[in-house]
Amino acid sequence: MTPHSEAARSRRESRERAVELAYEANARGLSVDELLATLVLPAPPFTVELLRQAEQRRDQVDELIEATASGWTIPRMPVMDLLIMRLAVAELLEGKTPKGVVLAEAVELAGRYSTEESSRFVNGVLAAIAADLER
Repeated sequence: MTPHSEAARSRRESRERAVELAYEANARGLSVDELLATLVLPAPPFTVELLRQAEQRRDQVDELIEATASGWTIPRMPVMDLLIMRLAVAELLEGKTPKGVVLAEAVELAGRYSTEESSRFVNGVLAAIAADLER
């Protein structure tokens, strides 16, 4: 495996761990830092970065998601879809990762962790947000 593909795999795994931890924090009603303090093994640094970005920008991120997901309000969205999109939109706002990578990873995670329709829904919302952010 090349160093580049190892780094990509590591970031992919970090995103997946971020989704798992975001779900746990949501289910337990904890902040990111409260949840991180309960972990036996520390989360990877990129996971922590993603979780904190999503939490810090939550109002802005939720506004973007709700404005883009026509006919859907935040409370009506499947929880996993929402958590995946929050992490992805926060990462898009940071602007450090190519948007195609962020979208592909989010769509894959939605397909793995959420409903049958989630991949299309998440892709549509995130692609529209990414296009708006480019303008």
